Amino acid sequence: MRRTVLLTLLALATLLPGLASAQSTTLVASHPITVTAASAPDDGVLVIGRISDDPKAHYEQLKPLLDYVVPRMADVGIREGRILMAKDVQQMASYLRRGRVDWVTETAGTAMLLRQRAQAQPLLLTERDGTSHYHSVFFARRDSGLRSLDDLRGHSVAFQRSSSTSAYFAPVAALLGRGLPLEILLSPTDHIATGAVGYLFARSELNISTWVHKRLVDVGVMSNIDWDNPQRVPAAFRRDLMVIGRTEDVPRAVEVVRGGMNPRVQARLREVLIEAAGDPDAGEALLRFFKTTRFMPIDPTSQHALDRISAGVARVRAEVE
Repeated sequence: MRRTVLLTLLALATLLPGLASAQSTTLVASHPITVTAASAPDDGVLVIGRISDDPKAHYEQLKPLLDYVVPRMADVGIREGRILMAKDVQQMASYLRRGRVDWVTETAGTAMLLRQRAQAQPLLLTERDGTSHYHSVFFARRDSGLRSLDDLRGHSVAFQRSSSTSAYFAPVAALLGRGLPLEILLSPTDHIATGAVGYLFARSELNISTWVHKRLVDVGVMSNIDWDNPQRVPAAFRRDLMVIGRTEDVPRAVEVVRGGMNPRVQARLREVLIEAAGDPDAGEALLRFFKTTRFMPIDPTSQHALDRISAGVARVRAEVE
């Protein structure tokens, strides 16, 4: 009997690593929002990625479109879809370089960062809520005496966060293009160096408009879409504020794919996404996908805008950060 027990224990010890591995694989497939490390790429699997600070919410936004796309790519060998979250640009760039993620939806600035760091390729433009392009607006109090961007030396600006295209990358690149140096401030009362523009991050558009209205900072920046939204800029604030400058238009969002992706898979993904706007079965999935109304080919004007924001992002990284 002892010999039998011993043999049984040895057999279990041999099987345990395999059982643990199988369980880990199941977790990746069944609960991708909890995964912190990417699994090895699989043939026939399309992986969509997202840089996220709220994986559960973003999972629910990504999954309906992924469920729509995957069955329509069976002719190029795709049989399964997965979602992989990254905590920041660096992690997503690593996933793309290593082939762990195939497809990422992002704002123009972050998409260009992924192109620079991981050779990600822009695939399509994404029109959200009927808008395919937008720009940044600079605004100040009407009684501030500020009338243009050239008046900003020695003044403070509130951006949203360092990953925002319309409320960071684009406006900072515009200021640098005018020869205005920037320095980060510890607080709204921090001293600004002579000739520089001081900046802080307010985290939300409502905070930005509030800070300007309450005179905590001199200037705020946000997209024209947010500027026109009374939830971001309340009517009680708007009458005291005025636009003093704007950036050029950039695409609102971009779908990118990893470099080295199978050309047949890439072409079919592009085709499925473009056709989705005309398919009633895609309606709910598109709505859940960040209120997407359609996916659009990248025209020459938009390509020029992407190249411009790419150069701006590189300059911001080099001169400001």
